[in-house]
Amino acid sequence: MTGEIYLDWNATTPLHPLVARAMDAARELGWANPSSVHGAGRRARAILDDARAAVGACLGRDARDVIFTGSGTEANNLALSGPGALVTSRLEHPSVTRVAEAREATGGIVRWLPVSADGRVRADDVEAALATCSGPTTVAVAAVNHETGVLQPLAEIAAVVRRASARLHVDAVQAAGRVPAELWRFGDSVAVTAHKLRGPKGIGALGLAPGWVPAPVLRGGAQERGLRPGTQDAVAAAGFRAALERLDESAAAYVHLGAERDRLERELADRAAVNGQEAPRAPHCSSLVFPQFRSDELAAALDLEGVRVSSGSACSAGTSEPSPVITAMHGAARALATLRVSLGETTTAAEVSGFLAALRRVLGRGALP
Repeated sequence: MTGEIYLDWNATTPLHPLVARAMDAARELGWANPSSVHGAGRRARAILDDARAAVGACLGRDARDVIFTGSGTEANNLALSGPGALVTSRLEHPSVTRVAEAREATGGIVRWLPVSADGRVRADDVEAALATCSGPTTVAVAAVNHETGVLQPLAEIAAVVRRASARLHVDAVQAAGRVPAELWRFGDSVAVTAHKLRGPKGIGALGLAPGWVPAPVLRGGAQERGLRPGTQDAVAAAGFRAALERLDESAAAYVHLGAERDRLERELADRAAVNGQEAPRAPHCSSLVFPQFRSDELAAALDLEGVRVSSGSACSAGTSEPSPVITAMHGAARALATLRVSLGETTTAAEVSGFLAALRRVLGRGALP
């Protein structure tokens, strides 16, 4: 095996050349403060407005209902910033579960949904949780799980939330550009981020239902309707727009990854279990369980082989704690033995074969780096 094999696309994606060119062009024209009323500021504002319209088209929203944020994490935090009860589960990204924990710690009402072994939440359980809440209530669900790739039944959940006159927030960070929009374009608010789409880091967005105004997480100026104060980066916004303009191309590439992901799992069937295999999943992600090994040691050993994978969420990297997602599904012991492999639009069959060969070498010597 020669070169690097990058199979950690759920953590982040490489900047696409078209995105880099768009950002280079924007640096020449859009370096000024978009809030300035002079010509340079207006040029930056025009770039920002074009990007906002592109995000709105992606989310099925009017551009006026799009708020730029610094990340998907911030978009989730902003969506959950309002008062009232919160219904969610331990399957969610830390940017949701930590908000829920903080709210619970200060006396807020949080209902934790039960988690099935296949990594899904059930609409019936959402309905039961909503029946115990009064007043404003938000249900937070990720369309595609960041560790297992499991798809949540959003259509059924959305119907339950609508009947209860509650609000649904959809974390679509791992879904946009990877699975069809009809699987994730639900909710009164939807969070996305550019760097999962081969765009730049440091910019995300929250699409809102018309008329809904969340509570600001930050305090400052009037940017982003006062909901996200701070000078916007028109150059990053140009990159976001360029990434969105190739969304159909990206989604088509992900469809074809399913065959390689399935081959990978078949060839490891005698060595590894698969978390969430019984549920509908995005086509690119595999959560592999190696019962005799620690996943962090496996990831480190594979790194020395030139293969980049993950032992859990990138947002939890560097901690010794087992994945809360896999723990909720199967317990801590299995979580500590789980390796996440996420393919991307440029992943080749040869790279999957290279990963399999490297993994067999690592397993054969006991996985220690």
